[in-house]
Formats: sequence, C-alpha cells, structure tokens
Amino acid sequence: MDVTLILSFLGAAVLLTIMPGPDNLFVLAQSITQNKKAGIATSLGLCSGLLVHISAAAVGISAILYQSSFAFTIVKLIGAAYLLFMAYEAFKERNESSTLQNQPSRTYISLYKKGIVMNILNPKVSLFFLALLPQFIDHQAGSPTLQMFLLGLVFIVQALIIFSLISFYSGKLASYITGNLTLLRRFNLTKAALLAFIGVQIAFSKN
Repeated sequence: MDVTLILSFLGAAVLLTIMPGPDNLFVLAQSITQNKKAGIATSLGLCSGLLVHISAAAVGISAILYQSSFAFTIVKLIGAAYLLFMAYEAFKERNESSTLQNQPSRTYISLYKKGIVMNILNPKVSLFFLALLPQFIDHQAGSPTLQMFLLGLVFIVQALIIFSLISFYSGKLASYITGNLTLLRRFNLTKAALLAFIGVQIAFSKN
C-alpha cells in the first residue's frame, strides 16, 4: 500500500478517535470513577471489539448484515438492551464509595468483557468501518480484504494509544473523585446517563 494513503488514513483515524464519542467517553468515565487500570482494561476490551467489526467489514459480513433488516434489528436491540443494563448497574453504584482497589481483580476482566460486548453489539461500529475502510483502498496494491485488515489494525493501534492516554491522565483524578462521595455519585449518574443515551440511540437507529 502507498505510504501516503496509510498516513492519510491514520490522520483521519486519530481525528475520529479523539472526537467525543461513546468509546472515549466510556473510557473516561471508568478511569475517573475507578482508576487508570480500569480505563486501560476497558480500552483493551473496546479495541478487541473493534477487531470483530473490522474483520466483518473486510470479509463482507457487515454488508450482508445491513442488507437484512431483520438481522440489523436483532443486533441493535440486543446491543441497546445490554447498554441499558450497564446503565442500570452504574445507577445502582451511585451510593457506593468503594474503589476498584478494594474489589477483586476479576473486576478488570469484567471491564474488558464489557468493552468487547459494548462494541460488538453496536451495529453503528460495523457501519462506520464498512463506510470508512474502502475509501482508503489502493486497488492496484493487491487484495482489498488484506488492505482493509491492515488499515483496521492501524486504527486499533492508534485507538488503543489514545484510549490509554485518556485512562492515564484522567485516572489521576480517581483518588480525588472516589474520596469525595458526592462527586462519585455524580460521575456514576453521568456514566449511567451516558450508557442509557447510547443504548436509546442504538435502539432507534435505522438500517
């Protein structure tokens, strides 16, 4: 592939990743209400979920999904229900002052899994890659499928770096936030509202 094309894609990917959206806001919320390790665990999960969508877009599964209204509806409703469940869990946590450090280590694994499921069950992510990746394909450079995989990996790497930076810097506020019960409640309520908003948005998205 042409280096200029890859750099152009990288620039677009970075701009899209740093724009406020469900993924980076979710990482920010987890980092602030818990700690930077929680944010990084969430970041790894989200990026693992991206790999599924990139693979689906590369081999054409996403295109098949969007041609089927029934399949699209099933995926989006499951995803919306899961996000609303996560919002409910965050809402219940509003009165809890315990930090991640006082919880078992499996919490990090749980956050990783939540990140994966959150992205996999969001059909808008597959639509995003289905629309973005083909725009940077060099038709004279060989297999379009392989190129889409490579571009997808570039996207994942830069996203993981940016999410990790968000986790690191916002995680520094965690000890202050979790030590203030009022602020912790507000952040948990904000996290719940964010997840509920994303869930409702997905539920009412159109094919």
